[in-house]
Amino acid sequence: MNFEGLDPGLAEFSPAMHSTLDPVLDAHLNPSLLQNVELDPEGVALEALPVQESVHIMEGVYSELHSVVAEVGVPVSVSHFDLHEEMLWVGSHGGHATSFFGPALERYSSFQVNGGDDIRQIQSLENGILFLTKNNLKYMARGGLIIFDYLLDENEDMHSVLLTDNSTLLVGGLQNHVLEIDLNTVQETQKYAVETPGVTIMRQTNRFFFCGHTSGKVSLRDLRSFKVEHEFDAFSGSLSDFDVHGNLLAACGFSSRLTGLACDRFLKVYDLRMMRAITPLQVHVDPAFLRFIPTYTSRLAIISQSGQCQFCEPTGLANPADIFHVNPVGPLLMTFDVSASKQALAFGDSEGCVHLWTDSPEPSFNPYSRETEFALPCLVDSLPPLDWSQDLLPLSLIPVPLTTDALLSDWPAANSAPAPRRAPPVDAEILRTMKKVGFIGYAPNPRTRLRNQIPYRLKESDHEFDNFSQVTESPTGREEEPLHTVSKKYRKVTIKYSKLGLEDFDFKHYNKTLFAGLEPHIPNAYCNCMIQVLYFLEPVRCLIQNHLCQKEFCLACELGFLFHMLDLSRGDPCQGSNFLRAFRTIPEASALGLILADSDEASGKGSLARLIQRWNRFILTQLHQDMQELEVPQAYRGAGGSSFCSSGDSIIGQLFSCEMENCSLCRCGSETVRASSTLLFTLSYPEGSICDKTGKNYDFAQVLKRSICLEQNTQAWCDNCEKYQPTIQTRNIRHLPDILVINCEVNSSKEADFWRLQAEVAFKIAVKKYGGEMKSKEFALADRKELRSPEGFLCSSIEELKNVWLPFSIRMKMTKNKGLDVCNWADEHEWGPARAEEELGVYVYDLMATVVHILDSRTGGSLVAHIKVGETYHQRKEGVTHQQWYLFNDFLIEPIDKYEAVQFDMNWKVPAILYYVKRNLNSRYNLNIKNPIEASVLLAEASLARKQRKTHTTFIPLMLNEMPQVGDLVGLDAEFVTLNEEEAELRSDGTKSTIKPSQMSVARITCVRGQGPNEGIPFIDDYISTQEQVPKDQVLDTVYLFHMPRKRMISLRFLAWYFLDLKIQGETHDSIEDARTALQLYRKYLELSKNGTEPESFHKVLKGLYEKGRKMDWKVPEPESQTSPKNAAVFSVLAL
Repeated sequence: MNFEGLDPGLAEFSPAMHSTLDPVLDAHLNPSLLQNVELDPEGVALEALPVQESVHIMEGVYSELHSVVAEVGVPVSVSHFDLHEEMLWVGSHGGHATSFFGPALERYSSFQVNGGDDIRQIQSLENGILFLTKNNLKYMARGGLIIFDYLLDENEDMHSVLLTDNSTLLVGGLQNHVLEIDLNTVQETQKYAVETPGVTIMRQTNRFFFCGHTSGKVSLRDLRSFKVEHEFDAFSGSLSDFDVHGNLLAACGFSSRLTGLACDRFLKVYDLRMMRAITPLQVHVDPAFLRFIPTYTSRLAIISQSGQCQFCEPTGLANPADIFHVNPVGPLLMTFDVSASKQALAFGDSEGCVHLWTDSPEPSFNPYSRETEFALPCLVDSLPPLDWSQDLLPLSLIPVPLTTDALLSDWPAANSAPAPRRAPPVDAEILRTMKKVGFIGYAPNPRTRLRNQIPYRLKESDHEFDNFSQVTESPTGREEEPLHTVSKKYRKVTIKYSKLGLEDFDFKHYNKTLFAGLEPHIPNAYCNCMIQVLYFLEPVRCLIQNHLCQKEFCLACELGFLFHMLDLSRGDPCQGSNFLRAFRTIPEASALGLILADSDEASGKGSLARLIQRWNRFILTQLHQDMQELEVPQAYRGAGGSSFCSSGDSIIGQLFSCEMENCSLCRCGSETVRASSTLLFTLSYPEGSICDKTGKNYDFAQVLKRSICLEQNTQAWCDNCEKYQPTIQTRNIRHLPDILVINCEVNSSKEADFWRLQAEVAFKIAVKKYGGEMKSKEFALADRKELRSPEGFLCSSIEELKNVWLPFSIRMKMTKNKGLDVCNWADEHEWGPARAEEELGVYVYDLMATVVHILDSRTGGSLVAHIKVGETYHQRKEGVTHQQWYLFNDFLIEPIDKYEAVQFDMNWKVPAILYYVKRNLNSRYNLNIKNPIEASVLLAEASLARKQRKTHTTFIPLMLNEMPQVGDLVGLDAEFVTLNEEEAELRSDGTKSTIKPSQMSVARITCVRGQGPNEGIPFIDDYISTQEQVPKDQVLDTVYLFHMPRKRMISLRFLAWYFLDLKIQGETHDSIEDARTALQLYRKYLELSKNGTEPESFHKVLKGLYEKGRKMDWKVPEPESQTSPKNAAVFSVLAL
């Protein structure tokens, strides 16, 4: 019979793979199997092939229900009933898998599993099907999608799998081991050695693993260790099949004869209770397959390859009347399987046909099967054809089915990022011919492209400037250092920790001045540069240090305390822990994205320039609000008695706020004026100048005036028209601030190109005007003696004019018609008396600070500040009166030339924030600092450890006559808690390198009186919520008093036992006791060192202390042993 014209999907068989197999059906094919199938030349799917109508299925008796062709001419290698759904799976020798649904054997899916090897076993799981080939284990969904593909060793020859639980699989074959594979991780977890190689069949009960070997043996193995517990030598030749049920094991196989192997008609049956063989069962067929079918009794189904099937009891006699015949299309039956419900039997023959035998007309394969998912019906044939040549054809003609499941185009968030397509630039012809009506432009279509077609560019030409990824690459490749390297002093500084933490780090190497830096290793320390800028603004510093309120987390209070620490420090860096902790508690800071994680700050994620500009606006607004909540101190009023500061305003508002009038003019002629104020300005660059490469010159004063007196067209509500109308909004200045704060907003490459272009134009103008035509970088001294920049400052070298566009001074004048004149101001310009000039509305602002963003791809970038430190700071710190520019890079502080503060190489040094202050600003304010913390706080009896006086008070507050004075002693003991653990790594040589030390915080503090009648009595013994920093010259630590250089630190407990004959910290840790002991040890130190006049004799005492400590292993003896070191030989040095 010829099968030409059948659906190719039913015969995916390549003759090249099996050249010995003829795809034409065998002559033994029963034509009645295909009697109801019409063969369409265009291809028809073969549905189930029904049996003859005369076949009647009786209840309880197995009869053939359906036969179907799985793959024409290709032998079936394995069959398996799905354990979760009503499906039958069939694998072929060609590596093809086919599934059939229900007892009608409707084809469900068909796909290729392996291109060269046969499928040897199939195992169904909840989410898919496992297929085993020679050296490959593949897990696929029931529709054919691959879940995982696990390749075994090329030398493996696998034949059997056994699912021990939901996630563990055993795989065996002809080699001498069995593999254990974890299905969750798809990894080999164990390899069990097998004494007898060739495990081709595996079964499992609740007691043993059963392994059938090619040698004819069946081994029983432990469920945990896989060790052999028992072994049955079933057949002398080879094992064909075996099955286990209850306490019985039945096996069939081949015995050795003189002529070779012969099929043994005696089934071997073993009793698993006594672990011995019982009477063999003689059958009337040549057994090749057998299965227990325990429906009514524990009967066995024995199948021969010729198609004979016999049912019998394993402990009884086989009756020839119980034999029935399967009619295979091919000469041999190749597979046999029984469904979980025992209602269906499946046979596969050598010609690719599958036969289903059942004991009922409507059988079920499983007792409880879940519902099977089917593909949606194809709608293509019912839809109208679409003509793609029509531009207006709606694509909505093709309906899309509604679904609640995730679509294939929905990528997970971890693998995708929202990136909206940038709008293409407007055609230059459109801009040239455009006519504006209000804020809307109209232009004719230039017809340069087809309708609704926009070219899609995979690579944008203009990248975002936020992360500054456009640092010029080296011509030799990405791994090389960029051409524009960052100067060493501008690079991000890091602290190299040792086992002592920060104690042995040389901060003086980075800071040779007496100004204090800030440590960068605490979270959100990116704002260190801005803290320094605010500190060196004298009126701001005095205002903040005079502030005190009752709020728990007040930024102004914490910033004032930080300023106090910077005042007291003599070059040592300070920590802003308290300030940054209060900063993290403010909801507005988190909402603005100002709170960074440690990983984001270390890697430089996000734009630091945008971040610090948002922080600048936030801190000024927050300080303004904190100051408004308190009444302005009368002692801090301006010396001139300015009337600008209203009762609702604050000193921060007087310093930074600029009063404005916002005018909104509608096209109907209606004008609305509203008063407002702002604490800072943002630079607004001229339109079109960013894209203009012709080199048009713009003074910084022009750009600043445009940003302050901003004019723009926008939609606004008009009360006269009673609707939104295009309006022209202008801004007029009523009062200028004392401190002018400017955010540069250099957030993209366009703004950076504008700064670079203006600096180049200014450089060319300066050289041509004062140095002649620019021929080379070498100029004679006479040629550049009077070389001057366009901003008016003198330069000693031509190099100092490069990358300079920013002026050191600007002049602002308010006109009578509410206008504002802004111009660059030079030092040689005449300046009259300040008071007279200001009465005319003329003000001169001097540059005081610039905050810049350093672009360094190796460290993620950083923020630094150039600050002009005034005379008062030098007078307090160094005793001199002069002004000097400094670079502040966390704890690195270095004096710089003033031109360096305004030089911006846009490849690595980008301006972010500018601070201009009015000339003679300090003379306008009273700069006296009155400590707002009064001594009365030490008289209070408040305690966090005591609630409503129910607990015993452990301290007595100070009296008025006990207030500590200069030179008084106070014994102090502090208890710390760990906030963050230490981060360290091991080097290749085994030593430990500290990346970040543990972060400690003071939790409790105890202070005892050091003199007077109440000496030793505590006046503070309470929990503490802030970290105070006391000047080092006021601290005497017992650890350092009794310490020899390059030796270990000695504990307070050992010192107390050695010198004072005291045993402390025994059962409990008493802070009061520790503070008293520290006070006694200090007096002992004065006694032994004769008030520091005899260092040599005290050195002998320390030497004896260390000798005794080494002998005692630095442990205080227990009570039953030596209780005092007084009689020790090493203490005799005191008698000398």
